[in-house]
Amino acid sequence: MSLTPGKSSTKDRRSVSNNRPACSKTDKPVLHLSTSKWDYSKMNTKTCSGHRDEVNCVAFSEDFEMMVTGSDDSLVRIFNAVTNRLLTSLVGHGGAVRAVAISCGSRLIASGSEDKSIRIWQTRNTECLFILQGHLKSVECLSFSKDSSLICSGSWDRTAVLWSVKDGTKLKVLSEHEDLVQSSAFSFNTKYLATGSWDYTVIVWKISSTAILQNLNGETESVDSEAIGADKLHVLRGHSGNIHAVAFSAEGMLASGSWDRTIRLWNPRNGACLFTLVGHTAWVQSVSFSFDSLFLISASEDDTVRVWNCANGECIKQLKQTGTDSVAVCAFGPGTHEVIMVSGPAAFTLTCYNKTKSKKQHLALE
Repeated sequence: MSLTPGKSSTKDRRSVSNNRPACSKTDKPVLHLSTSKWDYSKMNTKTCSGHRDEVNCVAFSEDFEMMVTGSDDSLVRIFNAVTNRLLTSLVGHGGAVRAVAISCGSRLIASGSEDKSIRIWQTRNTECLFILQGHLKSVECLSFSKDSSLICSGSWDRTAVLWSVKDGTKLKVLSEHEDLVQSSAFSFNTKYLATGSWDYTVIVWKISSTAILQNLNGETESVDSEAIGADKLHVLRGHSGNIHAVAFSAEGMLASGSWDRTIRLWNPRNGACLFTLVGHTAWVQSVSFSFDSLFLISASEDDTVRVWNCANGECIKQLKQTGTDSVAVCAFGPGTHEVIMVSGPAAFTLTCYNKTKSKKQHLALE
């Protein structure tokens, strides 16, 4: 089957229960579309279905026209997020799929599983290109570098691993964390990698001397594994709970979301904490920056999504989830401060638009 992205076409709770009901075969993800000013009051509901069990992870393409999900049913499913049509299922994992990621340009999909493996899939024909082996326990997070040359995986084995996307080679094992590595993200210039752990810390790694060559089509030609540098730059401390989410802004700011119910904004270059965002009353599940780096959105087990001003750390809007399941994933979509929210046993998505035109602003780190 050929797939072309475009209009034509959670975490492991082994020791901590969230008392969610089991997902039945009739559970369906729901897509909410809301257009208004910051009140996000108008909603249009769509429904997506496919998985037979609880959805653990969701990823969107850059244009938000493709959605990839991973489930306890061991399947990866690809949806057209515009028409909410199930396009295909990727079969191969021997355990629950705990993490999914989409490369820039949507050429590749990565999936990580409790079977301890990572699979790299080609989007256009759903071929499995590589099976990456090396973790000793379940793979819990995945992230592509912005140039799609590297992928980072985090695991219950307390390590993060850097892999070559070109040939599936294991490049570096990052073993500084003292507990499960739950989240990871590359900076937009691929100079930095952040990993968040259940040891309550975020580690910022400096990626250097990658020796990655690209041809005229932008495809990776070679990766010299001996030249890959991933040096520990900073250990960011301050959270008093597991780090469940990390994200970089286009301007270089780093956000971390924790089970201590707070979000912290950091300067990854010097390790300084810029703001501590307080307001959520339960675990923070997901964080994402707007494309202009001016705002941050966070999703929590308290059934709310909050929009924060990155210039002063103030919460400017709280969105209340009205369904039975808390929001697990949030992201700013391609529109002006458009908000995407995903939750539920089979993933429901709430999309909100801010139609108000704002003055051009710039937020950069010194």
